[in-house]
Order: sequence, then C-alpha cells, then structure tokens
Amino acid sequence: MTVLTLVELDGTEPADASLRALTLGRSLCDPCLAAVVFADSANLPAAALAGYGVTDVYVIEPGTLEGYAPQAWARVLAGLAAETGATAVLAAGTDRGNEVLAHLGAITGLPMAANCTLVTPDGGQTHRLVRHRWAGLLLEDAVMEAPVALFTVATDSVASVSAALPSGGTPPGPPVLATISVHVHKPELAEADLVVRAVESPAGAGGASLATARVVVGGGRGVGGPDGFAPLEELADLLGGVVGVSRVVTSEGWRPHRQQVGQTGTKITPVLYLACGISGAIQHIAGCAGAKHIVAINTDPGAPILAHADYAVIGDLHQVIPALVEALRARRAPA
Repeated sequence: MTVLTLVELDGTEPADASLRALTLGRSLCDPCLAAVVFADSANLPAAALAGYGVTDVYVIEPGTLEGYAPQAWARVLAGLAAETGATAVLAAGTDRGNEVLAHLGAITGLPMAANCTLVTPDGGQTHRLVRHRWAGLLLEDAVMEAPVALFTVATDSVASVSAALPSGGTPPGPPVLATISVHVHKPELAEADLVVRAVESPAGAGGASLATARVVVGGGRGVGGPDGFAPLEELADLLGGVVGVSRVVTSEGWRPHRQQVGQTGTKITPVLYLACGISGAIQHIAGCAGAKHIVAINTDPGAPILAHADYAVIGDLHQVIPALVEALRARRAPA
C-alpha cells in the first residue's frame, strides 16, 4: 500500500504542517510513504523527509511546472495516485493543501475530507475519520468509503514525530534514516490546468505562510492603526516569522484578511506566537491555541489572552517592541 503526501516547503525545509501530515500518513502504510514536492531537485530536503519515514519522493521541478497552480498540482497527484496504486492521498490542512485536495476530488470524483485529526483504515476501501468542524469547536466521527481516500490533516491536531530509529552501540550512534528514492516526475498537463497560476516574485519567495510559519508576531487593536505595524513587521523579519492580526484589525481595514488569525481566519501552529495589543476573544484563541508558546504584550493585566499565555509582559507595546528589535539587532551585529 502506498500513501501519497503533498509536502509544502518553508524556504528549503518541509513546512511543520507537512511534517505533521507525514506523521499521520506513516500510520496508514508500511512501508510505502511517498512525498510529492513541487521544487527544484537540487534543493530537495531528502534527509528531512527520510527522517519522517518517506521512502519515495516525486519531485516536480519548476522547469516542468512553475509557480502554484492548484488544478495542475491536483492533476499531478491524480496521475501519481494511479501510477503508484495509492490507497490514500493527503496534505496538510493549509490553504494550499485544502485547495489542491478539493481540486483532486473534483477531478477524480472521489470524496475528500478536510481537517482530519485521526484516520484509521477499516478494511477494504473504508477509512474511519475524526475531523474538525466549526473551526475545531466540534469533532465529527465519519466513515469514508472510496477506492482512494483523500483528506487533509488539521494543522494543530497531530504532533510531528520523527521516524528515525536510534542506532546501536554504547553510547548510541546517530539515528538511522529510511532509505529514500528520488524520482523526477514530468507530468503531461493541458493548458486548461494552468489557467489559474500564481508565480511568486523573488522578493516574496522566501516568506512563510501564516499557517506554516514557526514564528508569528500578532497585532491587535492596541497597535493603534496601519502605521503601527511597521515595528511588528521588522520584529517578525528579525525572528524569521510573519505578521498575523486579530479580526478587529481586518474589520478596520488596517491589514488584509489573509493575515487574520482566528476562527474566521487562519489557524496557526507556530513554535512562538507573540501577541501584541490583542485582548484575546474566544474566536482569536480558537486560531492560536495550537501555538507551542504564547507570549502576550498588553497594557491590561486582565486581558483574556493572559490566561492562555506562557509568558506576559504588562506594558506598552510601542515601548516593548522597539526594545526587542534593538536587542535583536545588537545580537546580530558583528563583534
């Protein structure tokens, strides 16, 4: 049995959300876990993928398919699923993962389940699923009957766990990685598959998405206005992260909706979420609860977000953020 997993990249490394999807995918097959990566084979993170149990990688290089084209990506997955005899195709529950798998379902006529937290084969062509509904406020038990199961993995539901085994010896040696085979795949695509395509400019190619970023610097009403986000942007850049916002910020038109964190925005799972001037309404907490560490900066010691924060700074973000930026610059300055 083969399970295909669409792997998104954060720079040159697998995105954390994709590592979580690989972890779930590994529980569905033994030993054929295959990854599909749209990237240059020269920069393929093969060792990282092998560490999560991937045995085969199908690489679609930019020379064959440049940029992000959801229907074309889905067409590639459909062809590979047929070629490998895959029993399941999965992706992280990111914007891209959900969009591509929805296209794949439309192309193949197969059902697709989004934001799953648990998938269990139940014999034959049946899988039992548990998935998020209502932004994770409700868990639904479902049964999928299909020759090939299509689903995405909720980005905050599965911990990413390496499959590497410790080697023997005293003391133990380095981890033993799975043997991995790399296949450069050149699909045949129709012009209709490329009608919708986004080609990232070099200036924006290195940025992580909100759903996959390891660091998110969030701003709320306390930022004060559109101009107040400049220090947060600088801090996010220094930390290698991205900026997120609360719903009130998008309602005021200060920032675009794609940056909204929350029940009606994006659910995030960073290692660090720095919440600046955000009160912490329940809808916002639903979007950031998957963060491993939450640090809140707020002038209000009674702000609801403090009950969810690992650390809190009670102070004016307009003083705290510049101080953080200055400290980070000093650490980066040559001695």
